[in-house]
Amino acid sequence: MQRINYHKLQGKSKEKRKSKKILIIFLIICILGTSIILIKKGNNKDKNIKIGNNSSSQEIVEYILNISSYEAQIDVEVKSNKNSNKYKLKQKYINSQNNEQEVLEPSNIQGVKIIRENDKLKIENTQLSLTKIIENYQEITQNNLDLANFIENYKNNSNSKFKEEENQIVMETTVKTGNKYQKYEKLYVSKKDGKPIKIEIKDTNQNTIIYIKYNEIDIKKEAILTYTNIRSEDYGNKKRRYVLCRFKPSCWL
Repeated sequence: MQRINYHKLQGKSKEKRKSKKILIIFLIICILGTSIILIKKGNNKDKNIKIGNNSSSQEIVEYILNISSYEAQIDVEVKSNKNSNKYKLKQKYINSQNNEQEVLEPSNIQGVKIIRENDKLKIENTQLSLTKIIENYQEITQNNLDLANFIENYKNNSNSKFKEEENQIVMETTVKTGNKYQKYEKLYVSKKDGKPIKIEIKDTNQNTIIYIKYNEIDIKKEAILTYTNIRSEDYGNKKRRYVLCRFKPSCWL
């Protein structure tokens, strides 16, 4: 009887040791898995933020296409058949539903703010009515002056492409619109720091109708969920999908 109890105790002891081993192995696997996920996320974050001389053209294009929020000071020239209007503007773009544009020049409308909030357009710091602003300064109320507008057009056209020109990357797209005066768009990006330099918007005859020069731009490094098709003249046709998201457990792929 004593021998039977001894064997039973010995068997239970072995089972406990086995259970402990399984638990330890499970914990090690969990720790390793979590470490790998965090390392990958850290690498992806570094890739999105660290743009400089050693970045490839493809990486810089990806960086531009994932810009979601920024502040900028720009010079704008809008040409028509009759004349040419020039503006100096300060932009604050949070998202498509919330952004504002302040006129720095010309002096007669200096300080005017055009604000978009949840699909509503309003103006501040002026005695001119919204109707008068639209009638006389329609170009500064349109969203085609936003960098985000170019990015959206680029993403929505499978024929969008980019190429290298000296120390710049030129991103080109065709706007899917019936407006013959705003058909082709080009964004010039610095290879040195990945920042936008200028945008050219051309008509169907390749005449530059809108010219935007970026004097200053502060890009908010915030990733968004986006699906992108990219074509490079240097590398041929490529269809790729980029998935970036805010730090949520559901994004741990």
